[in-house]
Amino acid sequence: MAKILVTDDESSIRRTLKEILQFEKHTVDLAPDGPTCLDLARSNSYDVILLDIKMPEMDGMEVLEKLMAFTDTPVIMISGHGTIQTAVEAIKKGAYDFIVKPPDLNRLLISVRNAVDKQDLVIQTRNLKREVERKYEMIGESSEIVAIFNMIEKVAPTQARVLITGENGTGKELVARQLHNLSQRATAPFVEVNCAAIPSELIESQLFGHEKGSFTSAIKQRKGDFELASSGTLFLDEIGDMSQSAQAKVLRTLQENKINRVGGEKEIAVDVRIIAATNKNLKEEIAAGRFREDLYHRLSVIVIEVPPLRNRQDDIALLTHHFIADICQAQGRPVSEIDDEALDTLKHFKWTGNVRELHNVVERLVILCGNVITREDVEKYV
Repeated sequence: MAKILVTDDESSIRRTLKEILQFEKHTVDLAPDGPTCLDLARSNSYDVILLDIKMPEMDGMEVLEKLMAFTDTPVIMISGHGTIQTAVEAIKKGAYDFIVKPPDLNRLLISVRNAVDKQDLVIQTRNLKREVERKYEMIGESSEIVAIFNMIEKVAPTQARVLITGENGTGKELVARQLHNLSQRATAPFVEVNCAAIPSELIESQLFGHEKGSFTSAIKQRKGDFELASSGTLFLDEIGDMSQSAQAKVLRTLQENKINRVGGEKEIAVDVRIIAATNKNLKEEIAAGRFREDLYHRLSVIVIEVPPLRNRQDDIALLTHHFIADICQAQGRPVSEIDDEALDTLKHFKWTGNVRELHNVVERLVILCGNVITREDVEKYV
């Protein structure tokens, strides 16, 4: 059950609340004043804090402000002098709920339960975010990858458009996500569009949205990715495969920061940072008439080229150990080991599929081999 901190200067109130909460199988700590509450909150992890307002030395409102500075634990304020104004002030300062003394038992327990549920969701969200960040973590210590890290640190805080180039499987999306996560737009959406996976007749609707009835299957209005990425980042992956008509509309949007939904006449202002990626040589595509030169120059303010895995052999061992740990954790099994000869064999393999291919090979080895992956295993299953 939940671990709860009860803070009140009246010993009878503390004792009563402790008995009630312990009866519901909660673990309860007690604090007679604000400073003790702050000390306990800093040294322990609580699911809920019950906090009296009227206390000597330091009142509950002051304690609440200090708590909000270092913890996201839900705080339920309790007061025998409750007014609407006091309740509103407490909620504005970050309190989860406000209960008047003497507290109604059912009201108190429901509030505690809801606060615990909220805290569980906060923890789950934090863990999921950590897992997502780990999934998109860039791994490498080679000079080529260090140069990209340095470039990202310089470019990410700016609003400059970035074109990421490189072969399939090199990790262009990871670079795009790092640029977003280190930017001032990190808390806003990161929207990814695979231009190669969307039919040319639908790409404009995907990017710019459409109005109801603008075409046969448009049964309702839909916002496009430019609108969905508002204040954030729009990642146009495989932009070299975008249709000519969509290229023209994207160019206009980059020039004017406005879009028109398909079938609509109203101009809609957008505030989006564009990051594009391609595995094609866009200059060759321009020469062949398949890509607009003016759009290329709009997109390529900064160009980041991600090297193929064969050019960064020093990272293969690091990537392999990282993948082994992730795969074993996902499968709920002990972490496999890999000997030096096996790693040396992996280093000299021609990775035509780059990092994505290495990940698949490591997963195959983890599944099919024993606790220690040997050179013979690599030669057999790669």
